[in-house]
Amino acid sequence: MSESLHPAAPHHLPSFITAPGETDVLMVVVGIILLASILFVGNIYLQIHSLPERMAHKSQKLQFEIVAVLCLLALFTHNHLFWVIALLLALVDLPDFSTPLRSIAGSVQKMAGIPPDPDPSEPTIENTHTPPADASGKSEEPRHA
Repeated sequence: MSESLHPAAPHHLPSFITAPGETDVLMVVVGIILLASILFVGNIYLQIHSLPERMAHKSQKLQFEIVAVLCLLALFTHNHLFWVIALLLALVDLPDFSTPLRSIAGSVQKMAGIPPDPDPSEPTIENTHTPPADASGKSEEPRHA
């Protein structure tokens, strides 16, 4: 500090008090720590917030989309109930109702004489592999003895 102190000032000043015109090191250090802690806590918050989406990623597409929408609602409305519902929905495996219903619908169409709709999960004829034909027009299929 300065060699001439005001007569009313105490003679012993703490080390964190800086003289006029000098850099306040304590304020710079606290500012850096504050900025780093805000970024760290924000990162943890976003990681926890996306937890239901990461859990539901391996489930069915519809369940994943519902969980993702609930997480976005929770993020933008600050309503934590949406996040809790999304977490519970991500933890529960929903049963597959579409496959048995599609099978029943195909069976009923066969009984009625209507050709069943093609199953989107089965490969179509265009997607199947045919072996290439040689110059004589015959396909080169392996012969088994």
